[in-house]
Amino acid sequence: MTSAIELNGLTKSFGDVYAVDDLSAVAQPGEVTALLGPNGAGKTTTLRMLLGLVAPDKGTATFGGRRYDELPDPVRQVGAVLEASGYHPGRTALDHLRVLATASGLPQDSTGRVLAQTGLAADARRRVGEFSLGMRQRLGLASAMLGDPAVLVLDEPTNGLDPPGVRWLRGYVRRLADEGRTVLLSSHALSEVDLTADHVLVMANGRLLRSSSLAALRTEAGVGSKVCTPDADRLSAVLEAAGHTYRRTVEGLAVDATPEQVGELAAEHSVVLHGLAGTADLEQAFFRLIQEAGPSERPASAEEALS
Repeated sequence: MTSAIELNGLTKSFGDVYAVDDLSAVAQPGEVTALLGPNGAGKTTTLRMLLGLVAPDKGTATFGGRRYDELPDPVRQVGAVLEASGYHPGRTALDHLRVLATASGLPQDSTGRVLAQTGLAADARRRVGEFSLGMRQRLGLASAMLGDPAVLVLDEPTNGLDPPGVRWLRGYVRRLADEGRTVLLSSHALSEVDLTADHVLVMANGRLLRSSSLAALRTEAGVGSKVCTPDADRLSAVLEAAGHTYRRTVEGLAVDATPEQVGELAAEHSVVLHGLAGTADLEQAFFRLIQEAGPSERPASAEEALS
């Protein structure tokens, strides 16, 4: 089975409200694909249809051409975390994973592997009722990875995580994708995925507004850098040779390259920099797409009702 996720004409309504409206998209192996949109966009409903928890009115959601209920061994093919709940508060993290492994026909030694991977090894014998929301998020990830699946589906995985936890999660899902797995995660904020995602699917009002590589979105947003340097003439020549455009400012230069690109060129050519910062705000590009879609006609509680 190839591990690509395919959504084709996926549609779901609840009464007069279209939670998802004719959604078609692909998440590829070896990539982190971020499903982005404000609350009520239809992200959770999309993921629930993908996992067979909600039946679509029309369209299909498949893993390598098969619906979730058609997979021969789903626990070894797809891991998912939709919410950090449903744990017995009196069980330890280790006991929870052991019960899940037994119920899924997985070897018990897989529990130690996923506890170590998710940073919970030291808390394995603590009761889940004592866990913070962030720790329960990690336990959800550990549960999803018990079968060492080729696909991971995560709904708002940064909820409850402190800044170190968010950094850990970014690195974790990035490593999984680099191993060739397909990672599809949802988020309401581009800033949570801009250091991790390869591809973004932007939703609003149940519709897909944009399917794009993050690199293309950066280019469209006009990602650039502001540079403060005592050697603007020399840096200008280096930038021109590398094919980057620029304009002079009071402080130095405004460049159409990322801070990383400018920094590497400056280091390579021994150009002194006194200051270097990015000037583009990807969040602004994201919000611009949402605003162009128009206001939602859903009630404020639609996301909860449709999840």
